Amino acid sequence: MPAIKIKTAEEIELMRASCQLAALTLKMIEPHVQPGVTTQQLNDLCHDFLIAHNARPSPLNYRGFPKSICTSINQQVCHGIPGPRALRAGDIVNIDVTAYLNGVHGDTNKTYHVGPPSPKGEKIVQIAKKCLDAGIRALRPKGYFGDIGAAIEAVANHYRCTVVREYCGHGIGREFHEEPAVLHYITKENGDTLPRGAELKPGMIFTIEPMINLGKADIRLMPDKWTVVTKDHSLSAQFEHTILITPTGYEVLTDLDGEYEKG
Repeated sequence: MPAIKIKTAEEIELMRASCQLAALTLKMIEPHVQPGVTTQQLNDLCHDFLIAHNARPSPLNYRGFPKSICTSINQQVCHGIPGPRALRAGDIVNIDVTAYLNGVHGDTNKTYHVGPPSPKGEKIVQIAKKCLDAGIRALRPKGYFGDIGAAIEAVANHYRCTVVREYCGHGIGREFHEEPAVLHYITKENGDTLPRGAELKPGMIFTIEPMINLGKADIRLMPDKWTVVTKDHSLSAQFEHTILITPTGYEVLTDLDGEYEKG
């Protein structure tokens, strides 16, 4: 496996800027997440915002992806393609934004309610956020990547929800996707009783982005070869942050509002 990149001080500063811009894009788009608005309109607003800030949307044309953001509605797990579909009251929609600014990528996403939430929508969005927060709280220098998935899956299991296994977080920096793969579920290696994986070291930057289903974890890929949905049509929600490991803890680079203390 290729080595996990340790970012330089200069790269970390560049990453802070790209991550803050991605987070600003999500904040900008939030008031527009309303019934009757199409996902294409959301895409265009985000695209124009990034261009106006001297950045570009990382997903556009990445491995053939045709749009600037991902918009995943209700039972869509991830990689939904913006288009003419209009949002409806009671929907949940995940908006995934990655900004490419000054040679580095910053990645974040959030699941929004469209109008007043349904009981099931409110439940899965709350649990998905709890899962992300648990994964972040598990971070510490000389800890292990396996700690992240163990913390996330424990929360999902507690609420009788499931974690999608086919997609994961990832290293990020000058490349959109770098090593390592950040798994969101419990793994055990070589007969260990605890999850391990690679050791967390200062200067590592990666995303945590668990996809949490209200029903079973099984998924399927739609004919567009991008959109992933739950097999049982249950709701799915996701939240994502890009995180830096520091000498004493971690810094959530896509935290715009000071929700997470710097460690």
